[in-house]
Amino acid sequence: MIRQLLKSPIWQEQLAHEFEQPYFKQLSAFIESEYQQALVYPAKNQIFYAFEQCCLEQVQVLILGQDPYHAPQQAHGLCFSVPEGVKIPPSLKNIFREIQEDVGKPLPKSGNLERWAQQGVLLLNSILTVKAGQAASHRNRGWEVFTDAVIRLISRQKRQVVFLLWGNYAQSKQGLIDQRSHRVLTAAHPSPLSVKGFWGNRHFSQTNAYLEQVGKSPIDW
Repeated sequence: MIRQLLKSPIWQEQLAHEFEQPYFKQLSAFIESEYQQALVYPAKNQIFYAFEQCCLEQVQVLILGQDPYHAPQQAHGLCFSVPEGVKIPPSLKNIFREIQEDVGKPLPKSGNLERWAQQGVLLLNSILTVKAGQAASHRNRGWEVFTDAVIRLISRQKRQVVFLLWGNYAQSKQGLIDQRSHRVLTAAHPSPLSVKGFWGNRHFSQTNAYLEQVGKSPIDW
């Protein structure tokens, strides 16, 4: 069962109900089969890496992606992030450019966003796996039901979390969030195809201003 790959006891406890649902058992069987028969990203032991890097108590910000990178060496379980030493993909490059314009931080040489996760940024893809070279190949297999439950859990259990929803797909999840208790910021996706609507959103300074306003530590972007 892929649930055993989730090493965090707190996430395991909070999501136990989901793991017992028929959809998750079907999803688990499908994913196990895919890893046996095809090349799938990220590595199996990194499917739940976002949860391992940012436990529930830590969550201050949630950035929602769609599905993992499907090119070699890129996906490692954190949305938009790539491992150390891997060329920075276009969407992430655009995110870094916006950070530079917004908060004046120099463009980093590394696209590894573990440094964000360790400060309380949950880098969650809606779909947690993908077949190599085939974007969205694991769509509608059950991951979306699971990650929607994660968003609802954070909305219900936490207070004053900033949700960064970029692009139409991410914005379609707004109904899962209690916006009286949290801050939701929306913009176009940072992909080169839509980045004109992403530029100038100032989400990173807005996030920090809100966190400081409610007595939390700002993120070092």
